[in-house]
Amino acid sequence: MDKRKAKTYQDKLTERRVALVGQVQAAEAYSRERDAEATQDPADMAANAYTKELLMSMSTNDRQLLDSIDAALARISEGEYGKCINCGEPILEKRLEAVPWARHCIRCQDMIERGQLAEDEE
Repeated sequence: MDKRKAKTYQDKLTERRVALVGQVQAAEAYSRERDAEATQDPADMAANAYTKELLMSMSTNDRQLLDSIDAALARISEGEYGKCINCGEPILEKRLEAVPWARHCIRCQDMIERGQLAEDEE
């Protein structure tokens, strides 16, 4: 991948990363606020527990996405961005436009989703 395209993806990934970090921090702050609010009403306690669980779930997904974005940024630095981490084939540009943190080409991703290929950790 040429440097100009890599820089474009780096900018997209960095922008997304900044937004996600803000979301994760806001969710954690909101969760801490809810913990500080002591209530005796069972309905309020249930609502607080549900909200906290929802925020934790969102936060976990956001953290996983942050890890994927960080890995993609590392691949850009190493000059490995845009290549499937399994087979080494180029990842289609349309796929990278849609999912700039993609680690696998469509063929390998399909095999992973069918359980025919184990997903490697970076």
